[in-house]
Amino acid sequence: MTTLQRTEPRVRTGLHTHLNYAIIEPLFVTLTLIGIIVGLLLEYIGAAPDVLLAVHIATYFFGGFYATRAIIKALRERTIEVDLLMVLAALGAAYIDAWTEGAILLFLFSLSNVLQNYAMDRTRKAISALMNLRPDTVNVRRGGELTTLDLENVQVGDIVVLRPGDRVALDGVIEQGGGSFDASSITGESLPVYKTVGAQVLAGTLNQTGALDIRITKPASESALARIIAMVSEARERKARSQTFIDRFEQFYALGVIVTVGLFIVLMPLLFNVNFNENFYRAMILLTVASPCALVISVPAALLSAIANAAQRGVLFKGGAHLEELSQAKVVAFDKTGTLTFGKPEVTDIAPQPDVSIDELLAVLARAEQPSEHPIARAVLDYATRQGIAVEAPEQFEAITGRGVRAMWDGEITLVGTLRLMVEQGLDVPDDVNVEIDRLMEAGRGTILLVNRGGRWLGVVSVMDRARPDAAAKIAALREAGVEHIAMLTGDNRRVAEAMARQLGIDETYAELLPEDKLRIIEELRQSHGNVVMIGDGVNDAPALATANTGIAMGAAGTDVAMETADVVLMSDDLDMIGYAIKLSKRARAIVWQNIAFALSVVVVLVALTLTIGIPLPVGVVGHEGSTIIVVLNGLRLLAHRE
Repeated sequence: MTTLQRTEPRVRTGLHTHLNYAIIEPLFVTLTLIGIIVGLLLEYIGAAPDVLLAVHIATYFFGGFYATRAIIKALRERTIEVDLLMVLAALGAAYIDAWTEGAILLFLFSLSNVLQNYAMDRTRKAISALMNLRPDTVNVRRGGELTTLDLENVQVGDIVVLRPGDRVALDGVIEQGGGSFDASSITGESLPVYKTVGAQVLAGTLNQTGALDIRITKPASESALARIIAMVSEARERKARSQTFIDRFEQFYALGVIVTVGLFIVLMPLLFNVNFNENFYRAMILLTVASPCALVISVPAALLSAIANAAQRGVLFKGGAHLEELSQAKVVAFDKTGTLTFGKPEVTDIAPQPDVSIDELLAVLARAEQPSEHPIARAVLDYATRQGIAVEAPEQFEAITGRGVRAMWDGEITLVGTLRLMVEQGLDVPDDVNVEIDRLMEAGRGTILLVNRGGRWLGVVSVMDRARPDAAAKIAALREAGVEHIAMLTGDNRRVAEAMARQLGIDETYAELLPEDKLRIIEELRQSHGNVVMIGDGVNDAPALATANTGIAMGAAGTDVAMETADVVLMSDDLDMIGYAIKLSKRARAIVWQNIAFALSVVVVLVALTLTIGIPLPVGVVGHEGSTIIVVLNGLRLLAHRE
C-alpha cells in the first residue's frame, strides 16, 4: 500500500547538497516570487498570451522543482509525498487557467519547506556539534619522541601528551601530572573538576590547566564521545509511539483525501449542477488544506529538539519512543551501589576493645587484608595508609568467599570477617562485641568486620559505601516531577539497606538480591504500580534495565553492558539529571499533543470553510503552510528547555 508522507527536512551532506540548502533552494523560491510578480504585471499591461504562458511555466518550474524531485523519489519507493498533493493542486489550478493562484501555492509551499529546513537544522546542528568536540590528531609519545597521529592510528596503551587548552581526544587514565577538566559538553557538569594521576578522563572534555600524560584505554570507536554520537544518531531514527501512530493513520488518511477529492470533482457537477471549473478550483483548495503537513511534522519537530537538548546536558535518549515512555513514569527503582551511593567503600567506624588501641586494631586489620583485591580490603588499606600505618604482607593468606579472610604471621592466626565466619571457626563472640555489631547495623552501616588474632578479640570495624550527600533532596525532587513510588534494590544486608532507605526517604526496600531477583521485582512493581523506571550502572543491573519500561544507565564510568542495555544513558553521576530527564520528557509529550491538536484543528477549520463559504486558494495555502511552520517553531522551544 502506498503511503502519504511529509518528508522530514532533508538531511544534506557534502558541498553540492549544502549549496542546495544554503543557496539554490532559497534562490528558486525567490525566482518563484519574481515570476508571480512579473506574471501579474504582464496580465495588467495585457502582454501577449505566449509571453505570459512562458512566464507562468518558468514560475512553476522554479516553484515545483524540489517538490517534483521529492515526488519522483517517493514514487520509486512506492510512497506518496505530501508534495504530490501540492503539485497536483497547482497543476489543477493551471488547468482551469488559474496560473497565478497555483504559482502562489507553489511559492508558499516551497517557502515553508525552506523555513522548516532552517528551523530543523538548528536541531541537527545541536546534535552534530558533538563531532566538533573531538580533535582530528593527537601528540603521542613513542620511543622518547613526540609524534602527531590521526586518531585512527592511536593504539590502546599509547601515551598522549595533553597541554592546557587541549581537548581530550580519546578516553584514558592520567599517568603523569594533573589539571582541571571542563566536562560540561559531555556530562553536563557545570563546574570544572581537578584530576590527577590515576583518574579517568573522557574524550570531549577540555583540559583547562596543567600539562599531563594520558594512557589511552579505549580506541576512538569505543570512547565515551563516540558512544554519545552513535546513540544520538540512532535516536533520530527511532520513532515514538505517537509518531508511529500518525504514520499508520496517514495510510488511510491519504487514500481518504484522494478518493474524496476525486468524488468531489466528479459528483458535485452531476448531482448539484454546479459549474465544473468553479467546482474543480474548490477541489484543488480541498486537496491543499486537507493535506496533513503540519500533523506529520509535529511529532519529530518536538522530539528531535528534546533529544538534542538532553544530549547537550549529558542525557542520551536512544530514541523518541524512550523519551515518550519516560514521561509516564510512575515508579523509580534504584540500584543502590553507584547510583544512590558513590560505589566506593570507605571505613566509617572503628570500635576497638577496651585494652586495644585504634592503631593496633588498624595495623592487624590492614596486614590481614593486604593481599586481597576486594574493594573492602582496598578501602581498609587506603584508610590505614592515610593514618600513617605501615602495612606489611602476612606470611600466609586465604580469602574465604563471602565471609572474610584468614591470615598468619609470627605464628598466630588472624581472622577478619563477618560474624558468620567467627562462628564457623568455633569462636565465641563476647556480648560487648555483639552489642557493638547491633549498634552499627541499626545505624545503617554496611559491611561489619570482626577482628580476632590468636583467639584475642581486637574490635569491630565497619566499611560502607556512603550515600551521596544530595541523594535525599534529589529523591524528593523526583516526587515533585510526578514519580509516585520510589524503591531501592540492593544485594546488601536488609537492616543496613532499610536504615539507608529511611535516611533517603525511599518508600520500599528490597535487600539481599541476586540479579535475577531484581528482574522479578521490576515485573512486580510494574504490575502493582504501573510504568517503571530502573536506574543502575553495573553488569548485574542489565536484566532489570532491559525489563523496565525505561532503563537508565547512570554515569560515564558505568559498565558497557549497562550502557548498551539501557534506554537512557546519563553521562554524569548527578542525580539531578534523572529529574531533569523526566521533566523534559513530560514537557516534550505535552508539546507533541499541543502540535497534534493544533494541526488537526487547522485542517478541520480549513476544510469546513472550503466546503461552506469557500476560500481562495492562496488563503488556504497560507493557513495550511502557516500551521506547519507554527508546529515546527513550537517544537523547537524544547531546544531552550531548562528546569
